[in-house]
Amino acid sequence: MRALMMDMPLLVTDLIRHADRHHGDTEIVTRRVEGDFIHRYTYRDAHARARGLANALERLGVKQGDRVASLAWNTYRHFELYYAVSGSGAVMHTVNPRLFPEQLAWIVNDAGDSALFFDLTFLPLAQKLKAACPTLRTLVVMTDRAHMPKDAAGMLCYEELVEAEPDDFDWPALDENTACGLCYTSGTTGNPKGALYSHRSNVLHAYASCLPDAMSLSSRDCVLPVVPMFHANAWGFPFTAPLVGAKIVMPGSALDGKSLCELFDTERVTFSAGVPTVWAGMLQYVKESGQRPATLKRMIVGGAAVPPAMMRAFEDLGIELCHAWGMTEMSPLGCVSKLKEKHVKLPVEAQRAIREKQGHVPFGVDWKIVGGDGEELPWDGEAFGDLHVRGPWVVSSYYNAEKSPLVDGWFPTGDVATIDPDGYLRITDRSKDVVKSGGEWISSIALENIAVAHPAIFEAAVIACRHPKWDERPLLIAVKKPGANVTREELLGFYEGKVAKWWIPDDVVFVADLPHTATGKLLKTQLRERYRDHPLPAAAGARAALQS
Repeated sequence: MRALMMDMPLLVTDLIRHADRHHGDTEIVTRRVEGDFIHRYTYRDAHARARGLANALERLGVKQGDRVASLAWNTYRHFELYYAVSGSGAVMHTVNPRLFPEQLAWIVNDAGDSALFFDLTFLPLAQKLKAACPTLRTLVVMTDRAHMPKDAAGMLCYEELVEAEPDDFDWPALDENTACGLCYTSGTTGNPKGALYSHRSNVLHAYASCLPDAMSLSSRDCVLPVVPMFHANAWGFPFTAPLVGAKIVMPGSALDGKSLCELFDTERVTFSAGVPTVWAGMLQYVKESGQRPATLKRMIVGGAAVPPAMMRAFEDLGIELCHAWGMTEMSPLGCVSKLKEKHVKLPVEAQRAIREKQGHVPFGVDWKIVGGDGEELPWDGEAFGDLHVRGPWVVSSYYNAEKSPLVDGWFPTGDVATIDPDGYLRITDRSKDVVKSGGEWISSIALENIAVAHPAIFEAAVIACRHPKWDERPLLIAVKKPGANVTREELLGFYEGKVAKWWIPDDVVFVADLPHTATGKLLKTQLRERYRDHPLPAAAGARAALQS
């Protein structure tokens, strides 16, 4: 027997339609890329301009299924583009400008993008892509006529496109499984891979993201997404904020601690999200200026494991910093670390130990850890294995891929993890980053967290170095805080009593800075290439003993 319920597809255009109809006067605020002023308008205004832009796309020959690329910061124009492209049945392809030019060209060619919309910041990149990507027919500069660059011959002006069109576009009634967005992984090894999202997956992801045990968003929030809209759809915030009617503050290209704190205060931001490197910069500014954002209450950190010391620093400021974990292939939310009711009465230190884990899944995501034989491992918080996930916003295959990556219907994440009896995930490493010493595994993340807890250390990375006896041993590569001083012996001594003795790194290398990927993660491939043959002090003796 079939149910007697309305058959309405889940479409992203219903999110902006809802925000217009029920939260129409709620603001969207942007620090403009042009640097001239703070732009303000409402959801109602954004919806009208998105409809006008959809008319412009149609006039430019963009058809359903066409891929439209963007090279843009978090701004009101980028927000409009999200809805105009996806709502009209085309595919919004957010391109990460922090990738190497060769990777960018490869991605645009692989996607077959027909149009490129870009901010003024990225004019040189856009010009290179135009020359290297034959499918690009149309380039649009996301600015007004007064700021159009002189060397933008043959390119169109965004504001002129929008202003020339009526705003009475009728959003088509698409199948909810229609492709909606395209994001590529950062491609630290091999070519980047495309995750092709649907309207259905984006709407379900938005619903789950707003749940109290996830982002816990409501119409009473003012949200500032620091995570870029070119990084896994800004973790879904362009969809979650309209779903609940929250005010949005777009930071543009200014992501330094001072600029962010100014927006936090002037716009009375209550919630923000970004990667650890951003929050490290903010903490430094707060420490130097003595100015703590007055209204900011909750922050999400993802993209890399956050050191416990950072969580405690924000706790001291009265700001709840919550771990989240996910992947581009998961749209990207997989979990958020929130306490259960049973944990509320635990001592503070016990609560912190739970919150330092990556978190617990919302409904819609399931996971398991498996051993080398593919068999599921117990959820005891001790056994660790390869993490596999599944759900309605998890990819089943990559764009233009010859075969699916799924294993028995599960997506292998490439992470090594434990799951405790309460279902909380702890990422112990990426499978390629774990240190395998004498047949036992050492978590590089755990060693990095201890290092950055030292008052003299700003950032740290741990990689595996070759060892003649143990196969691999951990090497600590550390960046000191400005003006701070610590010796190798002092830093290694800091590990005493915090981990098993055989886990302690064999050596320390101090560097001025560490390389990062386009999404802010430590670029360990580069560190391994540079230091995998680093001469460990204990290795020489082991090598001599083996040769004698």
